[in-house]
Amino acid sequence: MAFFFHKFQEAVKILAKSPTFARESRLVQFEADINLLFLYTSYNRLGRNAEEADAEEIIDMANKASLDDQQKQVHENVHYQVTSFCRYMDDILLPDHKVKDNQATSPTATTSSPHSSGLGLAVGGNSLVQDQTAVPETKTLRRTEVSQRLKDLMGYTLEVKPSQIPHEDAGKGLFLQGEANIGSVIAFYPGVVYSPSYCRYIPGYPRVDSQNSHLITRYDGTVINAQPWGAGGESREIWDWTRVPEPMHTTQADEKVSIVVNKPLDGTHVGGNLEVLEWRNPLAFAHFANHPAKGMVPNVMICPYDFPLFEKDVRPYIPNISFRNGEEENMTKFSSFRFKSWKSSNNESNVPVLKTLVLVATRAICDEEVLLNYRLSNLEHIPSWYTPADEEED
Repeated sequence: MAFFFHKFQEAVKILAKSPTFARESRLVQFEADINLLFLYTSYNRLGRNAEEADAEEIIDMANKASLDDQQKQVHENVHYQVTSFCRYMDDILLPDHKVKDNQATSPTATTSSPHSSGLGLAVGGNSLVQDQTAVPETKTLRRTEVSQRLKDLMGYTLEVKPSQIPHEDAGKGLFLQGEANIGSVIAFYPGVVYSPSYCRYIPGYPRVDSQNSHLITRYDGTVINAQPWGAGGESREIWDWTRVPEPMHTTQADEKVSIVVNKPLDGTHVGGNLEVLEWRNPLAFAHFANHPAKGMVPNVMICPYDFPLFEKDVRPYIPNISFRNGEEENMTKFSSFRFKSWKSSNNESNVPVLKTLVLVATRAICDEEVLLNYRLSNLEHIPSWYTPADEEED
């Protein structure tokens, strides 16, 4: 396996030196990211039993496959890891397997009861939550216990504690406990998902980032606000507008802020879906990852992940809720690749998805702080603590 890994590393280095990284086009950067994610996540999925031909084929496909095909494979690779993580969480939290089997006949988060805003804290409104949603029974474990058991099963978990970045504004940072291989899904970016058409409803609009460092934007314009998620919780429950997290001092140049409750600018009430989410999710802390200091190198990168909403058993472990009022999510095509053929399946279908983000390891990580390249070089006002992680890329 060491020989395959050496070849893989050489392929990544060649890609990193490509002229595409020196160009300023956002599209080119996105394509380069997908190319890298294709290599990282595909290598991870091969596992320790990889054959030389498999590794060669990954490298060859990274050079030849279309952007669309590589995106599909990245999505499949990430989803494969996410579902594995969710199985571990079921083993940890569900009383027994019969509970999961019975979920199909139990009331779900999408009932005929009136839907209050999943993020009323973001849009205001005085409507009360008329909750008829059943929350499946889980074991009464504290989040720290869940985290430790996940580490025992999966090999790693996350911890939020004071950052080791040598800067006075570093605040809290994200640390991986255990060992994670290159291409591993390290963390979910939690919070409220705003499609481009709803960005005007983000608290503080139009200066949405003035008191909130927990905002992140996908390439497609989707914005995720992690501030309402905060540091998670100690139970599985319905996420509704009555839950307002305590302000926290978290990342660089971030100060204690209060949650701003905004009224929509046009006077309308636009809410989110009511969902049962697992607040003890040990990986729902990507918003605590800091930017590396000068001389340090990022060890994770952002990866778009479109979660298929029809997978109801997995849904509680996806720490996001869509800011919309019962509207269907954008439809995304999913196909099925197989490592031996590397060809798209004709069995494609359009499914409703929740557009989220995860962090993927760009190298093996062991008991260290998780560092993410923020790519802030194009901002008008660059924070004093920011140093480009890659001069050519930034």
